[in-house]
Amino acid sequence: MANTYTQIHIQAVFSVQNRDCVIQKTWKDELYKYISGIISNHGHKVLAINGMPDHVHVFFGMRPTQSLSDVMQDLKGDSSKWINQKGFVIGRFSWQEGYGAFSYSKSHVNAVIEYVKNQEEHHRNKTFIEEYHEFFKKFEVDFDNKYIFKPIEYEQ
Repeated sequence: MANTYTQIHIQAVFSVQNRDCVIQKTWKDELYKYISGIISNHGHKVLAINGMPDHVHVFFGMRPTQSLSDVMQDLKGDSSKWINQKGFVIGRFSWQEGYGAFSYSKSHVNAVIEYVKNQEEHHRNKTFIEEYHEFFKKFEVDFDNKYIFKPIEYEQ
């Protein structure tokens, strides 16, 4: 788009279906490269990507050539298919429905990159749900707890 200038920085957070801890250290870097490729192929720029066995954070510079919901649909759909084709998990892999997306100004970019890079450190003292609720509070996002990512409930 000629004469279109933007500065849009988005941190997207999304979880494995049922918050199962299936993203393994042995293939997570390959997953992150694949997700980065999906984002780059749509003209956006990955600034940082990292996560934990049950969720992923992607911080990227977004171009206005695609809606955020389309970015996330492509990212989650394509990466799910790829994980299943690679046979990284027993059974069928999928991401949980929905995601969190939070925008940042240029002055916050470096701090967010560091935050995403240091996920393991953050989660030594805080669960994913605690972290997610902090995002809602910080960004003043109204939410309904019944739609928040929940772990699977197993019968005893």
